[in-house]
Amino acid sequence: MTYDSGLSAPHHVVIEERKSLTVSGVEDVERFDENTIVLSTTKGVMVVTGENLHIEKLSLDGGDLKVEGDVDAVTYEDDGGGGRGGFLSRLLR
Repeated sequence: MTYDSGLSAPHHVVIEERKSLTVSGVEDVERFDENTIVLSTTKGVMVVTGENLHIEKLSLDGGDLKVEGDVDAVTYEDDGGGGRGGFLSRLLR
């Protein structure tokens, strides 16, 4: 029997000197390139924009992501309920 408490994993965002971004509560990486990273988090779709962005660490099991590069902005978008699945879930099908 599976029990779902309905509680989502904690979501934290830490930006260090606009050169490093650490995010917890990551559920999926929708897409990424050197200027934009789009993530599904426990609090909605998060968009990171900047320059020379690269994913330093990704652990979907733990829900952790670390990004290095020049971070310009972090925003949240309405998910829209597309249900397509993210980049990694499509890749691993």
